[in-house]
Amino acid sequence: MRSVRARAALGATLVVAVALAAAGLAVLLVLRANLTDRAGLEAEVAAREVAGELALGAAYAELDLGDEETRPVQVTDEDGRVVAVSKDLEAISGTGTAQVVPVPPAASPAPGDDDGDDGDDRERDDDHGSGPARGEVSSDAPDFANGTATVDGATADFRFASVELTTDEDVTLTVHAGAPLAAEQEAVDTVRTSMLTGLPLMLLVVAGVTWLVTRRALRPVEGIRRELAAITASEDLGRRVPEPDSRDEIARLARTTNETLAVLEASVGRQRRFVADASHELRSPIASLRTQLEVGAAHPGLLDVPGAVADTVRLQVLAADLLLLARLDAGERPGRAVVDLGALVREEVSQRTADRIPPEVSVEDGAPLEVTGSRSQLARVAGNLLDNAERHADRAVAVSVRAERGDVLVEVTDDGAGVPEAERERIFERFVRLDEARGRDEGGAGLGLAIARDVAARHGGTLTVDAAPGGGARFTLRLPAPSGAGPRRTAADS
Repeated sequence: MRSVRARAALGATLVVAVALAAAGLAVLLVLRANLTDRAGLEAEVAAREVAGELALGAAYAELDLGDEETRPVQVTDEDGRVVAVSKDLEAISGTGTAQVVPVPPAASPAPGDDDGDDGDDRERDDDHGSGPARGEVSSDAPDFANGTATVDGATADFRFASVELTTDEDVTLTVHAGAPLAAEQEAVDTVRTSMLTGLPLMLLVVAGVTWLVTRRALRPVEGIRRELAAITASEDLGRRVPEPDSRDEIARLARTTNETLAVLEASVGRQRRFVADASHELRSPIASLRTQLEVGAAHPGLLDVPGAVADTVRLQVLAADLLLLARLDAGERPGRAVVDLGALVREEVSQRTADRIPPEVSVEDGAPLEVTGSRSQLARVAGNLLDNAERHADRAVAVSVRAERGDVLVEVTDDGAGVPEAERERIFERFVRLDEARGRDEGGAGLGLAIARDVAARHGGTLTVDAAPGGGARFTLRLPAPSGAGPRRTAADS
C-alpha cells in the first residue's frame, strides 16, 4: 500500500463496492415490493370473485374456487369458523386460522334461517351495522398477509388477501384468497445471484482500470523523479525534467520544477562567480601586503608602512563587505528599530573628515523622516553611496533627505561623468566596475553598490540611479515610512 496506484485502486474499488451494494439492495427491495404488490393484487381479485359469488347467494358447495394450487381459498364466518376451503387444501397459515375442514352445515347458520326473534335480528343488525350492506362486498381495501399453504402434499408461500362481504341472509363472511409468491422469490433469487456473481467481476474490472489509468497518469511523475535523481547524481543543474504536453497538474509540476532548477542554477552560478571574484579581489591586497612585509623584513629601511596600512585597510573593508553579503544571502532580516534617516545621514557625513570633497547635506525640516530597519545596515548604505560619489565627483557631492508620498528619499548626487544609461542596472551587480574605475585606488572591489541595493531591498525599498539635473549621477534610495503609530524602540541597532 505504499504505492499511489495501489491506494487509488483500493479506494476506487471500495467506493464502487459500497455504491453497488447499496444500489443492489435498493433494487432487490423495490423488485420484491413490486412483485409482492402484484401477488397481492392477484389475491385480491381472486378473493373478490369468490366474495361476489357469496354475495349473490351462491351455496358454499357451488363456489368456483379455481385452481387450488395457484389460488387457495378459505372462507370464514364472523366467529372465525371455516365454512369453505379449496379442494385438497391440507394446511394453511397467514389467514388467522389454520383450520382447513369446513364446519358442518348444521353447526353454521343456514341462509334464510330465522328464529322469529326480532330482538335477535336487531342485535345482529347492530353487531354488523359497520360492515358491508346485505348482498354486497366490502369496498374497503383488503387486509394482506404472507403465509403458506399445503395443497396435495406440496407446501408453498402465498400472499393472502382478506375481503369481507355480507350475504342476503345478513351473514358476514371473510374470503381469504392467496396468490403464489414463487415468481417473486425466484426473481429476487435470480437477481441476487446475478449481483453476487457480477459484483466481484465488476470490482475486479474497476480495480484493474483504476490501476492502469493511475499508472498512465503517474508515468510523467516517474519521469520527473528519474530526471531529478540523475540531476542530483550528476550535479548538473543545467538539465531539466521532461514537461508533458498536457495542461494538467503534472505538467504544472514539471514547469515549476524546471523554474526551480533554473533559479537554483542561477543562484549556484552567482555563488561560484562570487567565490571566484572574492578570491581574485583578496589575492591582490594579500600579495601586496606580503611583498611589502617581506621587503621590510629583508631591508627595514625600505618598508612602505603607509602602503601596508592601506592594503590592510582595504583587506579589512573587503572582508567586512563579503561577510555582510554572506549574511544577506543567508536571509538575514533587518531589525525593527525606528531610524531617523536625517540624523543618520548627518552623523555619517560628520564622521567623513578625510573626504576629498566635503558633501553638502540638506535635510527637510518638519517632515517625518523615520523608517524601520537596521541602523548599521542603513548607515552602510549611506556610506557606500557617499564613497561612490566621492570617487567619481569632480568638485561637488550633495546628499539630501526628504519625505515624499509616505516614503523617505535619500538622494546622493555628484558632478562627475555620470553613469551611461546602458550600465545603470549593471553597476549594481557584484564585483562590477566601469572602465574608468578599474584602478585599485579609485575603483574599490565593486561591492559597495551591490550591498546598498541588497540592503534597500531587504528594507522594502529601492535604490536607483539616473542623471543629476546639473550633470553627473544621482542615486536615489527610497524607503517606506512606518505604516502605523506604535511603541517605538530605540535604534541602538541590530
